[in-house]
Amino acid sequence: MSGTFSIAILVLAVVVVLKTFRIVPQQMAYVVERLGKYHRTLDAGLHIVIPFLDQIRYKHNLKEVVLEIPEQICITRDNVQVGIDGVLFFRVMDPAKRIVTGKQIGRAHV
Repeated sequence: MSGTFSIAILVLAVVVVLKTFRIVPQQMAYVVERLGKYHRTLDAGLHIVIPFLDQIRYKHNLKEVVLEIPEQICITRDNVQVGIDGVLFFRVMDPAKRIVTGKQIGRAHV
């Protein structure tokens, strides 16, 4: 009985250690919530979080995102039809503010 109990304690200790250390890759930012409320933003590198109290809720990609705007036909003052399309480049500068404004930021621009 004590053998299974010690194995369970060992497994629990390994899980706690694995959840404590977080490695954030480059061009990524992790948003940490403590008890459901925004706590901090983790930049690239090795970080220590409190297991079971801190949760990584959002993983943001900080690379530029390309959004193509489909072609639209416009009529000028002299009644000439012109096809206009566009390309929009954007990236998230502050991941914490993105949580408040909305998740699908690409659709919000169009």
